[in-house]
Amino acid sequence: MDLGTAFDAAVARQPCALAIVDGDIRRDFAAWQDDIRRVAGGLSSKGLKSGDRLVCIMANCYEMATLYWACQMLAVTFTPFNWRATADDIAFVLEDADPRLIAFDGAAAEAVQGALDNVDKDENTLVTAGDNLPGISFADFLKSDPVAGPVGATDDDICLMLYTSGTTGRPKGVPRSHRAERTAAASVIAHLRYQFGDSALGVMPLFHTMGIRILLCSMMINGALINMRGFNAIEALQLIEREKINTLFLVPTMFHDMLAQKSFAHTDISSVRNVAYAGMAMTSELERRCVEQLKPEIFANYYGSSEIFTFTVCDHLDKKPGAAGWPGLNQSIRVVRADADGGVRPDEVLPPDEIGEIVATMDSPEAFKGYWNRPDVDAKAIRDGWYFTGDLGYFDEDGELFLAGRIDDMIISGGENIHPEEVEDTLADCDLVSAAAVVGLPDERWGQKVVAFIEAASDNATAGALDAFCTNSTLARFKRPRAYVFVESLPKSASGKLLRRHLRDGDYSMSSEF
Repeated sequence: MDLGTAFDAAVARQPCALAIVDGDIRRDFAAWQDDIRRVAGGLSSKGLKSGDRLVCIMANCYEMATLYWACQMLAVTFTPFNWRATADDIAFVLEDADPRLIAFDGAAAEAVQGALDNVDKDENTLVTAGDNLPGISFADFLKSDPVAGPVGATDDDICLMLYTSGTTGRPKGVPRSHRAERTAAASVIAHLRYQFGDSALGVMPLFHTMGIRILLCSMMINGALINMRGFNAIEALQLIEREKINTLFLVPTMFHDMLAQKSFAHTDISSVRNVAYAGMAMTSELERRCVEQLKPEIFANYYGSSEIFTFTVCDHLDKKPGAAGWPGLNQSIRVVRADADGGVRPDEVLPPDEIGEIVATMDSPEAFKGYWNRPDVDAKAIRDGWYFTGDLGYFDEDGELFLAGRIDDMIISGGENIHPEEVEDTLADCDLVSAAAVVGLPDERWGQKVVAFIEAASDNATAGALDAFCTNSTLARFKRPRAYVFVESLPKSASGKLLRRHLRDGDYSMSSEF
């Protein structure tokens, strides 16, 4: 079943169920289907057809979600990209994806216009949401003659192409089939035990795998997607209370920020029964606070990627803090010898409690087939039927996975391997620390030295106080930070991920340094 047909099945199942909320816009499934079919008709009239790509560069909004579903009706590959990206990166994606149409809104207008100066695309290829923007107005598409229904893509047709964040080099296209996307969404529903009618906070960016997953899951269970155009902790709490949201699938920084708000204590969040995080590690202290303060029926760590959505899931974090859990329903996981140069075979499996690189089987029905036009990257990432994640981890004696950071982030100081997340987890237990990030910086004596970047929670936070805390903790002495830098805020991506490379490059605002 292709995704366009799956949407129509959801409409037939519960046409009057609330489907999406975005500010003043509220649509049930039947009304949204009509809008989607009209927009699909408008796109088709501009030449968009099966197999084409539509690049969409917008902040989360009704228009973007509608364009996604309209593409599914036409068997078109929806290709979202970060609206905060530079004109240079957008130009690269436009050249790389070679879309038939380009959709954008006011949030991305300046960067898109800058990119178009270097790309051979005219105004007839532009679809815009907002006032005084060039190209074809999304609002005009809503007046188009609707398509009769989905054109009928095959399971193997590409429905989505995500671009990785490009932490090293240019962004890489990740083509995803209808089968892989549908199976990944069903996997989330099964692992997190979503129920029909569960509503979700739609704040994870729709250019990110988690944002698309939430959009798809909401359709499959006839639940409402409560959209946020950008994360704001106070507004998120207000939305949860007002719309009685049931599920939160977010990155840890979003939970951290919501729990830190003074308004949290008097906000009614009793509707939330299901909480999950993904995208980055959560400290044990934040896990404990989520359990105690959110009081969810289900609280899970969901570990996966854009390339293969589900790796492992842990839904018993109260018993095993920090665990990534057991392999998902569609997955098999190994931990093999770590080698950043890519010379390891997937059969070089390590024993329990030994840290190595995590690899996942490409036999999963959730898996992609390879990167877009990047055989060089395929050769390094996909070997003998296994996907090399670049993540470090280990299995415990119960066969559950624990993550230990990225191969690229590992610090080698004085010949010892130090994993930043272990140090960060220790610092998170300190009352003087609001948030911490650890990186390795060049050092003449040690090769690299451990440097901790700190968002202070108190005026009493000093390098001496934090060093004393680490010395008295269970952290090995050689892993202690050799320097502390106090910053206004830690750099994060649009999806809330910590950007350690910005810290390594000096791209931060310092409050004070010791």
